[in-house]
Amino acid sequence: MSRLLSKDFLSGVMFIAFGLTALWFGRHLAMGTTVRMGPGYVPHMLAYIMMALGGIIVVVALLTPGEITEAPKWKPITMVTIGIVCFALLFESAGLIPALIVLILIASLGGDEFKLTEVLLNMVVLAILCIIVFKVGLSMNISVIRGVW
Repeated sequence: MSRLLSKDFLSGVMFIAFGLTALWFGRHLAMGTTVRMGPGYVPHMLAYIMMALGGIIVVVALLTPGEITEAPKWKPITMVTIGIVCFALLFESAGLIPALIVLILIASLGGDEFKLTEVLLNMVVLAILCIIVFKVGLSMNISVIRGVW
């Protein structure tokens, strides 16, 4: 019973569940062929890879002796989830930089050690990298700060 509650087993089941969910939502997309890929080709292949990796993790978890598991730490999980939801809600209305700042601040509050200087440095570096990658490199039509840039 302890093997079925191990972190490895549960993470493998999670991978399989995510893969099945991706297949379910992408069921209406045309697959195409390897040479002429349709819009559903890459999502389907990624879902299959995710399910295969999940299967391997599950098998390994069942074959190795179980470890003593501790209760999950809910504060980091909750704060990161809240940060992602806030990012999604702010991205359209405020822009990339404000949404990113809120995400980093809220997610950082989930950790055991909160150091303001590290969080501020994180915000600056990630903001610069996101602007370089998404706005300059990929030329995506996103607002960095709504109404300004």
